[in-house]
Amino acid sequence: MNTQLHYGLYKSSLGLVLIARTARGVRSILLGDAAATLERDLAQRFPGFERTRDDAGLRHEFASVAAFLDSPARGLELTLDVDGTEFQCKVWRALRGIPAGKTASYADVARRIGAPKAFRAVAQACGANPIALAIPCHRVVRNDGALSGYRWGVARKRALLDREARA
Repeated sequence: MNTQLHYGLYKSSLGLVLIARTARGVRSILLGDAAATLERDLAQRFPGFERTRDDAGLRHEFASVAAFLDSPARGLELTLDVDGTEFQCKVWRALRGIPAGKTASYADVARRIGAPKAFRAVAQACGANPIALAIPCHRVVRNDGALSGYRWGVARKRALLDREARA
């Protein structure tokens, strides 16, 4: 297993973005307001990895995220190095199938993956998602269409959905 994790930070219109990748692809995209908090979150998520800050080495990924934030309809095509339980990966694949500008409820996602009663587990998988934006858990809402929690803040979730609706 590759335990080298290169990461970088950049400032975006949504606050700070931390992107981390292995040799296989992007392993994490985190959103926040403080570099120290994002770096601590990265360390907690990947305790067995050697982490090296490499802003310059992640220029391509930063440019892709910035382009997505400016024009969400274009999508965010990055090679991902996803690691989760079988259930989480199933949920995350389903989330990647929700187009920009659309939303789905937790129950909708549960039905899509063949586990119609597992809407709470879907919500937990969304909360465990380490790759914001590329695995668009921000597109999942409550059954009544209301916004529910978002690991990186409901205000960011609203901003992302508003940008996608305008695209």
